[in-house]
Amino acid sequence: MPPIKPVKKVKNPPIVSHEFVIQNHGDIVSCIAMVIVLGLMFQVSSPLATIFIVMQHAVNQSSIEFEPDQEYYTQYTNGVLDLAGIFFYTVIVIVVHAIVQDYVLDRLNRKLHLSKTKHSKFNEAGQLLLFTSFAAAWGLQIMLRDESMTGITSLWSNYPEDHARLTFRMKFYFIIQLAYWIHNFPELYFQKTKREEILGRIWYATFHLAFVGAAYYLNLTHLALVLLVLHYITEATLHGSKMLFYAEMTKHSAKGFKAYNTMFVAFRLISLILAIITIQFGLGSSTNPGLDVETGNYNTPLVRMVSLVSVCAIQAFMLWNFLTYHLRMRREVRNEQQAAQKKKQQQTKATKKSKRGSDEEVSLLPEVDQNTRRRR
Repeated sequence: MPPIKPVKKVKNPPIVSHEFVIQNHGDIVSCIAMVIVLGLMFQVSSPLATIFIVMQHAVNQSSIEFEPDQEYYTQYTNGVLDLAGIFFYTVIVIVVHAIVQDYVLDRLNRKLHLSKTKHSKFNEAGQLLLFTSFAAAWGLQIMLRDESMTGITSLWSNYPEDHARLTFRMKFYFIIQLAYWIHNFPELYFQKTKREEILGRIWYATFHLAFVGAAYYLNLTHLALVLLVLHYITEATLHGSKMLFYAEMTKHSAKGFKAYNTMFVAFRLISLILAIITIQFGLGSSTNPGLDVETGNYNTPLVRMVSLVSVCAIQAFMLWNFLTYHLRMRREVRNEQQAAQKKKQQQTKATKKSKRGSDEEVSLLPEVDQNTRRRR
């Protein structure tokens, strides 16, 4: 009977090490969230915990005049206390990120047997697919149910009254948006992102964070909501196609990429048109000579110009990257085809040369040997 080999014990990393934090960051962050939630149970800590969990800056009820048949709902504005809510929901997003990674994406990776390079890209595409799909569906639901968004004129009409006072759904949506894009920065450490991928991910998260934060602070949430929904629909299509491509389902991924290419160009043009109509013509008809922070009125010529230039520059930059990428891919495909054609021509020439050489060898033989060689 062969001797039983002792089972090797897996050494746990030291508690103060980076590896321990990375392996257990989901549990560590969930403990922080649990401490904040448990603070609601005690009278001493309840006011502080409420600042982190509950939406702040509710408008005073006495300052709102309701019609007799109008349904009552609380309205909110933006303010400094929103930073506490953004911190708490950033923690929640990190926990959700870890759950999706452990129970969904890692199991798919084991089934698909992906390489290390595809493993990282598959995880990134999976996380972004989940978020962009959820954000697009949630944004569409807000657009359909929010009474302040009744048509295209609602993007600028009655600014800032209908824009500075947000419904709970609208405010919570933008808080989650800010929390998600902020959580991408600590995830670079938790996911041990490669150096060559860090800069691209930082730029991607910063771009979204700056756009959402500026729109939320300047009370341009109605326009930003529409633009985000259009953007997230195209991004969900892109990341879903990427996952199919990494899973080697090329037929389905090719259809997804074609749909993305069409949607990208169309939605970029629609976004440009909506931004110009809203900022230049809609808000331009009721301009304000100076900033009014108390009422949330930032409709000044300078702010409008900077906002319009920023939105147009972002859309133009995305279109430029899109076009240059496809031109580069077309050039690479053409070069590959030319190289393959050149290689085929060289093989054909080599075959003809060898055949010509054998014919010359036969011609040098006596007539009897030539006939024998040709019969062969």
